[in-house]
Amino acid sequence: CMEATPSLACANKCVFCWRHHTNPVGKSWKWKMDDPLDIVNTAIDEHRKMVKQMKGVPGVKPERLAEGLSPRHCALSLVGEPIMYPEINTLVDDLHRRHISTFLVTNAQFPEKIKALKPITQLYVSVDAATKESLKAVDRPLFSDFWERFLDSLKSLHDKDQRTVYRLTLVKGWNVEEIDAYANLLKLGQPDFIEIKGVTYCGSSATSKLTMENVPWHADVKEFSEVLASKSGGVYELACEHVHSCCVLLAKVDKFKINGKWHTWIDYDRFNELVTSGKPFKSSDYMAVTPSWAVYGADEGGFDPDQARFKKERRHGAAALKG
Repeated sequence: CMEATPSLACANKCVFCWRHHTNPVGKSWKWKMDDPLDIVNTAIDEHRKMVKQMKGVPGVKPERLAEGLSPRHCALSLVGEPIMYPEINTLVDDLHRRHISTFLVTNAQFPEKIKALKPITQLYVSVDAATKESLKAVDRPLFSDFWERFLDSLKSLHDKDQRTVYRLTLVKGWNVEEIDAYANLLKLGQPDFIEIKGVTYCGSSATSKLTMENVPWHADVKEFSEVLASKSGGVYELACEHVHSCCVLLAKVDKFKINGKWHTWIDYDRFNELVTSGKPFKSSDYMAVTPSWAVYGADEGGFDPDQARFKKERRHGAAALKG
């Protein structure tokens, strides 16, 4: 999976931004624009350079290293607001031409751009808060009509036929108390999935005063997710979790639970066929069965049992001195 972005700029200054606001901000595109094909080519080159640096690192398997040199997926979420890039559709088309799947995250401030976006593998909208007051406090948006833009962005998801996701980042003390308001927002976009994760602490800075106290435990994320699912009136249920990522996935029951089995995974070969055909298709056309170890409540907690976790030996203090 290659993480990339065609736009460093964003229209928000979120309190939990891991870039600590070193990137530019803006309400419209006003920068020199790179060619979309150049962006894709350079992104792949830079991705390969980073992967090659892992050669010889303890725990890195040669076959995994080789696999990583040929990206099959692209997360357009590295930094900034990728949907601001004027040629985003051309860039997405080029990724699909190379049979690279596309996962794009937008910060819900450009509803018209969402409407104009071509089919992609999965479209995320960040739902960082559920009320106007808390959204202003958490996202610190540039637009004065940020709340209207936020709501319109959610509504825009409703018209998308491919996989759509509300992405909730829980920050203790900031946005975890508004669960009824979150439940009300579900009706606007009616997304396929709701991804709920705990915020990742990236250090304090002059622009962010978050501490580890603001980071929820996985048990906190599970509790929030269970309550939100119960408030959906049976529309959503707990589908998957990944303990190490402090993340839970809710999915639409009528779409993705077939004969009692979840189908939240993606058939990427089928997606590639569909997106290159030029014909209309839906999220249900490229879904795949969820492995038992990825289902919510599984003993494995989202870890693939065929893979082994490599734990680096850490020597601190007196133990390090003995070495």
